[in-house]
Amino acid sequence: MNIKLPFDRDGYKIAGIVAVIAVCLGSIGTNMGWLGFLATVGCLVFFRDPERVHPSVSSAVISPADGVVLKVLPCTPPEELGLSGEWTKISVFMSIFNVHVNRAPVAGIVEKILYIPGRFFNVTLDKASEYNERQATFMRMADGTLIVFVQIAGLLARRIRSDIAEEQNLELGQRIGIIRFGSRVDIYLPNDAKILIEEGQVTVAGESVLAKLKEKGTKNGREHHKK
Repeated sequence: MNIKLPFDRDGYKIAGIVAVIAVCLGSIGTNMGWLGFLATVGCLVFFRDPERVHPSVSSAVISPADGVVLKVLPCTPPEELGLSGEWTKISVFMSIFNVHVNRAPVAGIVEKILYIPGRFFNVTLDKASEYNERQATFMRMADGTLIVFVQIAGLLARRIRSDIAEEQNLELGQRIGIIRFGSRVDIYLPNDAKILIEEGQVTVAGESVLAKLKEKGTKNGREHHKK
């Protein structure tokens, strides 16, 4: 039987370390021990990993992250992504209070994973897309549509852990990794996608529908548009 534990695996490691420190603090004084206990519980809460049920909406793009939609706008993606023309970018900001496990926004094959080392500016700033440490994942859907999402580390987020690999097939809403302690995810969609969310809206990873893609057909693995 495959039993899914309620916390991400990193949570148990870090909470274990904090718990040992809490015991040591408890030997110094009761108040110190209680502070250590609360810190241990806080670690587990941060690394919580609840089950999610994705919606059965045709051609849906779901949110890869819990958080708040910072921006929805047409843009020219950063040069490093190699995407030509104008795309629609949706930015979702995760605070330290959100679930930080990220999920696949669409079903498809991981065509490419691009890691870019960088700085740790506040992720609410526009320059975070170009200067912060980040990891871009290129996903090719069955109909040939390309979706790119970028996990961006922030002021407190100092590690992007990826649990996927190139050429891997991902299901809609599948867990793909985690960003620690507050961060942001940018999703780049084709410009003909129908956007279904607004700036300021709260999203739930694996459940909230961000957009609907223009439907296409597939034939022998090759893309063709429906007439």
